[in-house]
Amino acid sequence: MSPEDKTLLARCAKMGSSTWSDALDACGIAGVVQGIPRRSGEGVAVGFAATARHEWGPLGEFDRADFAVGRLVAATGPGRVLMVDVGGAAISTFGGIASLAAARRQATAVVIDGGCRDTDEIRATGLTLAARWVTPTTGKTRLRLQSMGEPVTIGGVTVNEGDLVVLDDTGIAVVPRQELPGVLAEAERILAVDHAVEQGVRAGRTFAEAAAAANYIPLKKSSARADG
Repeated sequence: MSPEDKTLLARCAKMGSSTWSDALDACGIAGVVQGIPRRSGEGVAVGFAATARHEWGPLGEFDRADFAVGRLVAATGPGRVLMVDVGGAAISTFGGIASLAAARRQATAVVIDGGCRDTDEIRATGLTLAARWVTPTTGKTRLRLQSMGEPVTIGGVTVNEGDLVVLDDTGIAVVPRQELPGVLAEAERILAVDHAVEQGVRAGRTFAEAAAAANYIPLKKSSARADG
């Protein structure tokens, strides 16, 4: 990862998914992933997307080698968020051993629109991982790696290789790489306003007063009552 990307990710990591969601709204971009909670890890994880797609079928549909989890693990690393599109199937793509291998590669995070298993083992590795399902059902002979580096759909959001991904306990936000400069500037502006509101509340103002002073939520003017 280049020094420029490291600096960029450090700026991006100052904001959580809620701030990024508001910034995406302000920029007219739909980038909030739906229905995929974090299962392991803590804090804000920020990195660039490495995309993969698994095709799924019934037990015995594919050869065991088609699972190709090793290729998924090899795509992880510092500043990289592995985004795996399994079409929402309740089949495990990542378990404890794969998570250990990814953690040893200093993976930033893994997001699966599908399943994971061995969550106690995953948590023990410290890997940040989010998945739609937790299920003991193995992907071996049920999943086939279809593509890597191509656009995928994760929680209703189209994700391209290199897009920014922000993951925390609240949710997951995806920012298209070409839109990142504008969305980042808006996110930093929103964060500054949030801090101003917080400081006002800590100073003894009501929430309404602090929000109005920071132009966060202006006070609604009462309509004048006409005299009889």
